[in-house]
Amino acid sequence: MRTSPYLKSRPGLPAEAYRFEAAGLRWLSEGEFGPRVPRILDVEDDRLVLETILTAPATASAAKHFGRSLVHMHALGADSFGELPPGSERGFIASLDLPAGEWETFGSFYAQGRIRPFLDHAGLTSGDRADLERLADVLESESGACVGPRERVARVHGDLWSGNVLWRKRDAVVIDPSAHGGHRLGDLAMLALFGAPWLEEIFEGYESEAEEVWPLWPGWRSSLGLHQIYPLLVHAVLFGGSYPAAAGRAARTVLGD
Repeated sequence: MRTSPYLKSRPGLPAEAYRFEAAGLRWLSEGEFGPRVPRILDVEDDRLVLETILTAPATASAAKHFGRSLVHMHALGADSFGELPPGSERGFIASLDLPAGEWETFGSFYAQGRIRPFLDHAGLTSGDRADLERLADVLESESGACVGPRERVARVHGDLWSGNVLWRKRDAVVIDPSAHGGHRLGDLAMLALFGAPWLEEIFEGYESEAEEVWPLWPGWRSSLGLHQIYPLLVHAVLFGGSYPAAAGRAARTVLGD
């Protein structure tokens, strides 16, 4: 069945936003066994044209396949934390700029590139802000108790909430990336935070494939809360509501308060 192309065009977005998304789709699709991405038909300063994806209800088997495919995407890696897809001069998460920079270690990257830059605009109480700043200090110390085991850089989608996963009968297609070099738990944490369907099956598929490709460590799920702070801060900036308080609570939980 032939379908019309999908046109993305939103007034006010910088021209680089569409080119960044297109570069991210290409970058994430480089591996043979990673999740599918939509084919790019055209990209201009004011639009991105993609193939239309025909969807189906999510199933347990598709979720397991999706989890397995994510391992291969993450394993493609990157040279540094914060690295953007080739040809990208600016990065974005939704309509917000991604803080520029590249880091050798995850703790410093997460503190300086994913927590501190959003604090001024997240509508935080003084107490929540103080706790998030305290967490950033601990992260910059690279404390294993907070950061977790040392991990190589993963190639991540960067905005992998459930709405950016399009299900098909046997697999899933990922859209709207904020692709960068990051920590692989960032994608898994966002799937959990925003209620991806068949989450346990996604995790089961991921864990089983990771055993052969890039093993996870025992107890990795206890680290997901740390990786949910960044999307909570982004949502606090964009939407306000309960997100600022949720980010503060998450920081205190990670700190053991």
